[in-house]
Amino acid sequence: MRRNPQLNKNGELQHLLSIEGLPREVLERVLATADSFIGVTEREVKKVPLLRGKSVFNLFFEPSTRTRTTFEIAAKRLSADVINLNIAASSQSKGESLLDTVANLSAMQADIFVVRHGSSGAPFLIAQHVKPHEHVVNAGDGRHAHPTQGLLDLYTLRHYKKDFTRLTVAIVGDVLHSRVARSLIHGLTTLGTPEVRVIGPQTLIPTGVEALGVHVYRNMREGLKGCDAVVMLRLQNERMRGALLPSAQEFFKHYGLTADKLALAAPDAIVMHPGPMNRGVEIDSSVADGPHSVILPQVTFGIAVRMAVMSMVAGASA
Repeated sequence: MRRNPQLNKNGELQHLLSIEGLPREVLERVLATADSFIGVTEREVKKVPLLRGKSVFNLFFEPSTRTRTTFEIAAKRLSADVINLNIAASSQSKGESLLDTVANLSAMQADIFVVRHGSSGAPFLIAQHVKPHEHVVNAGDGRHAHPTQGLLDLYTLRHYKKDFTRLTVAIVGDVLHSRVARSLIHGLTTLGTPEVRVIGPQTLIPTGVEALGVHVYRNMREGLKGCDAVVMLRLQNERMRGALLPSAQEFFKHYGLTADKLALAAPDAIVMHPGPMNRGVEIDSSVADGPHSVILPQVTFGIAVRMAVMSMVAGASA
């Protein structure tokens, strides 16, 4: 049987490229490791020496303030040296290939590459060409995967709801273009969540998504009934201008999360969002800032989860 390219021969995390295909015990190990880092973020000195002397290169071929910043904070809290590269304004714009860029950075003694790229599969390509002591962490590739966001969502759910095997989780909005949704669905099903629902208009739900083990709802009120957690997805501006939706107002009317729609979920339901939010499009401010919202804790948990991932891959040999 072919070995998972993300794991070394001992089954340890060598790269984090996708949640899809990772064994349950690896996901649980990431979440447990993140637990140990939550305390670090609450200390006066928010540092541990685990990655001292290691170099983390943030390679962001797409703009992302939140994800890049949380990776940078996570690496610095592990005592790594962090190098941020503005790829759009550098070698790529001069015609250098992706692998040439990585080879040059490898010659500068890189240890971990954190990669965000607009093309699905780019981090996988890089992982095939790095040296045995180098590690690749996917920070989002095309429409394909966003594994650390999926993991921080899983961590948030576990923190508030404890047991995945008793949960009903609804993922609402633009599932078609969402790498966050794909990663979360794979994580939830791997961890034994019995009921995962996707809710959205037909134009924004992937064909055949049921094969991932989810139930599809076109009617939001039906889909939210009894849910323990509601994950709202960001609706990108270009979708609102395109042929997939009539208007942002129309989307909000049918698929925006309001207090009256949320009332159909379980009384102790939590509301999540990967950010950045479009208030009044995916979510009403009264819900985003309300007692059910755990959107800001998600950001805090994201630092601990990214610390966990980087410490685990750096501790794994080929």
